[in-house]
Amino acid sequence: MAGLVQRNPRFSKLNDDDVRYFEGILGAKNVVQDEDKLVAANIDWMHKYKGSSRLLLQPKTTEQVSQILKYCDSRSLAVVPQGGNTGLVGGSVPVFDEVIVSLSSMNKIISFDKVSGILVCEAGCILENIISFLDNEGFIMPLDLGAKGSCQIGGNVSTNAGGLRLVRYGSLHGNVLGVEAVLANGTVLDMLKTLRKDNTGYDLKHLFIGSEGSLGIVTKVSILTPPKLSSVNVAFLACKDYSSCQKLLQEAKRKLGEILSAFEFLDGQSMNLVLNHLEGARNPLPTLHDYYVLIETTGSDESSDKQKLEAFLLGSMENELISDGVLAQDINQASSFWHLREGISEALMRAGAVYKYDLSIPVEQMYNLVEEMRSRLGNTANVIGYGHLGDSNLHLNISTPQYDDKILSQIEPFVYEWTSKHRGSISAEHGVGLMKANEIFYSKSGETVQLMASIKNLLDPNHILNPYKVLPRSLIS
Repeated sequence: MAGLVQRNPRFSKLNDDDVRYFEGILGAKNVVQDEDKLVAANIDWMHKYKGSSRLLLQPKTTEQVSQILKYCDSRSLAVVPQGGNTGLVGGSVPVFDEVIVSLSSMNKIISFDKVSGILVCEAGCILENIISFLDNEGFIMPLDLGAKGSCQIGGNVSTNAGGLRLVRYGSLHGNVLGVEAVLANGTVLDMLKTLRKDNTGYDLKHLFIGSEGSLGIVTKVSILTPPKLSSVNVAFLACKDYSSCQKLLQEAKRKLGEILSAFEFLDGQSMNLVLNHLEGARNPLPTLHDYYVLIETTGSDESSDKQKLEAFLLGSMENELISDGVLAQDINQASSFWHLREGISEALMRAGAVYKYDLSIPVEQMYNLVEEMRSRLGNTANVIGYGHLGDSNLHLNISTPQYDDKILSQIEPFVYEWTSKHRGSISAEHGVGLMKANEIFYSKSGETVQLMASIKNLLDPNHILNPYKVLPRSLIS
């Protein structure tokens, strides 16, 4: 991928004086030059994107981040912010020799208000650790991802991660109440409000939610968390066709209403892949089917919620929307259902090379793309479709024994053109990164992208922050 991009000649090369300066700020042990440690930070978890950075910095405070960026800006040293490095579009690793600024050491929970449910924490907190902390306090995180064991909240906010329960709790644009961010010149923007209402001027925090570290580095976050409800039910269902999955979603929204917290979808090819490549995966149904749906409800009245869900399932069986299904009888069975859905990415990695596309497409047309891609690729690849049906988010994955330019030319730009034609988005929740920076026009008008470039030029005039990502190279050079 980096072969298609040229290093910006305006960026300086790292020298010994730079390293000494950073050691003066951070201490030698937090200025990492060890090649073995740099290997992990230079490559994404899919082993698809690889940089050649010679320096990893590990600040522990916002002031240290500020000093790092102020110096890098004055020296024209390019920087890539890095959280858990779980991204899928090449956004969290260097393209060339950018200095890596890891937020992993900034991992403290600063405060939690049990009355309002508002959490304030540093950007390096691992999502699963936040989930555990909140669980002990009787609250839940509105965000839940398959990568929760390693992804960090700063990265989640910077990519506007969606996840498994967006259908219930909405996006981070709604749940994040405030951020602290450091601009390229070292200026610290304190927007770390803990208010649900604040209509004083422009709500600038939204510029940093989803901009992938290209406008500033998020260092702290305040987020609204809902109380943990006692009644959780999970059902794993089979449907005969995609049309039945759509109708089931419509019925679930009507009949389950406020207790519906997840509506996930996977096709038969996804299920086969998981059963063949994921350790501990078991089919909860006696036979295989073409389509599956996982439904979760969360409420406060166990008997009422279960009764409502069972009535919905019975009615859906009678109307032939469901071919078969099972309702989890305990937390272990519920976890095993979620394991099937959340384990698809891991199963894909074990199966070989994978081309991943994260798309928002109107629900009624979503699976048409999967079928058209199968027709295009024939027996050369295993095309699978799954995702968050409740919010029209398709994860289209093409699994092959190894990466092949011929196969890629059959996929791109067709997948982007098809999505654009159906007024979808080429990035639903994974971000743009390096992978889709030049493809952004498929989802955004020229005028809109030009305004984005103007904002980038204003906040990062030397373009040192996460270069080559998010915006087209033709506008940011």
